[in-house]
Amino acid sequence: MSINRYKPCIIVLPEDRANEEITNGFILAPNINDRAIKVERPAKGWRKVVEKFTTQLVPEMRQFTESFVVLLMDFDQREDRLARVKSQIPEDLQDRVFVLGVLSEPENLKKNINKTFEEIGDSLAKDCPDNKNELWSHDLLRHNKTELDRIVSSVRPFLFRV
Repeated sequence: MSINRYKPCIIVLPEDRANEEITNGFILAPNINDRAIKVERPAKGWRKVVEKFTTQLVPEMRQFTESFVVLLMDFDQREDRLARVKSQIPEDLQDRVFVLGVLSEPENLKKNINKTFEEIGDSLAKDCPDNKNELWSHDLLRHNKTELDRIVSSVRPFLFRV
């Protein structure tokens, strides 16, 4: 399904197939407006996520001012990953770009909670609009709190069905 770039929408740029599957589960949740979200092909590495964002999505975001971007990547237990990635986001777009991901790798989360990637995405979607944050509070996801608060308040009006 294609999105209307002239209306509020989210572009998700996943690092790998696991992150893509989590996003697919998120989109399939019944409370999500799937016409407002698009998933790009996996970039195949967090550095490639940043590269594709800076070369392709930055110009598009400046053209389509209603679009938001989620950079979905593994943090690989690196405390500096968020700061490194955020330093690549142009100042004029910082309010519309969000960096989320599993503290280590999605495979570790999948194994830890015994859910498929799509089930993880579905659970995360159901938690978002009401700030339940049950799964978001997991050890491998809680570092996303600041970004999660920012994104939910920004996209709630068009992404979540009531």
